[in-house]
Amino acid sequence: MFKNILAFIGLLSIIACVVLYLGLKNTFSEFDPGAAKTYTDMVKTILETKEAASASIWRVPVQDGLSAEDVEETMKFVANEHNISNVGELPLSKDISAKLGKPYRFVKIFLFCNSLTAAQMLDYNDAFSAYLPCRITLIEDNTGKLWLYTLNMDLMIHGGRPLPAKLKAEAEKVKDIILDIMNRGAEGDF
Repeated sequence: MFKNILAFIGLLSIIACVVLYLGLKNTFSEFDPGAAKTYTDMVKTILETKEAASASIWRVPVQDGLSAEDVEETMKFVANEHNISNVGELPLSKDISAKLGKPYRFVKIFLFCNSLTAAQMLDYNDAFSAYLPCRITLIEDNTGKLWLYTLNMDLMIHGGRPLPAKLKAEAEKVKDIILDIMNRGAEGDF
């Protein structure tokens, strides 16, 4: 009798796994083809770092010897080269320093935007407004090393149902531009 109970539990487990698999397969078939990789990469990063925020960003180390001003100048040059607007800058460390009454490490947030692509994203889904404009943070870590950070746009591009082809191409183009601004800024490469 014990053997029959275990066999029955095993059969129920197999049925439950098949039902779950078919349900997930059907649900995920409606997602962008890049969704599985995007979510797998995020989970892997969360497991490695124990930080959800670290899984949602890209970061690039700034080449040693470059100043914050060098990086800023290069990023603005590259953005202009790509015809993407610098729509704002937030010198966060200055505000922190003023409120603390003492110097704080360098933190400045740059806001870049292709407003025509932004309009297409908003026309598709207002939730994309949370990604706008594209932000790049230039930050000095606790050891004095400069880094560039931005949101990982793959979740926006690949994380759900496929974007319309034209919109996806525009979003991929903006992603490539933001990464170019970061990478060249980190190297001081005009």
